[in-house]
Amino acid sequence: MKCRRSEVWMVDLGLAAKVRLCLIFSLDFGDLDRALVAVVPHTCSLRGSSFEVPLHVPFLESGAFDAQGLRPVPPRVLMRRLGSLTTEQMHAVERAVRRWLGLS
Repeated sequence: MKCRRSEVWMVDLGLAAKVRLCLIFSLDFGDLDRALVAVVPHTCSLRGSSFEVPLHVPFLESGAFDAQGLRPVPPRVLMRRLGSLTTEQMHAVERAVRRWLGLS
């Protein structure tokens, strides 16, 4: 299954985290790279964190992408593509991740 940056997929994050909707955040990996995809999970349980990015996306329930949930997953846990974010929406998530990592 081929995924691309800015797509939203159903992802099996394991027993405790369950199947979640996640934003593909990383670029494609090459033959010599580890087979991992960085994802940012979407949540409907908002906490009011400055690292939550609420976006209106037609194919998603009301909620936000949680920049603090950034994690690597193997491509085999990607289940189904739901759609893509716009460039502006992707930039909003990127800004939150950079802020959380101290890169801005």
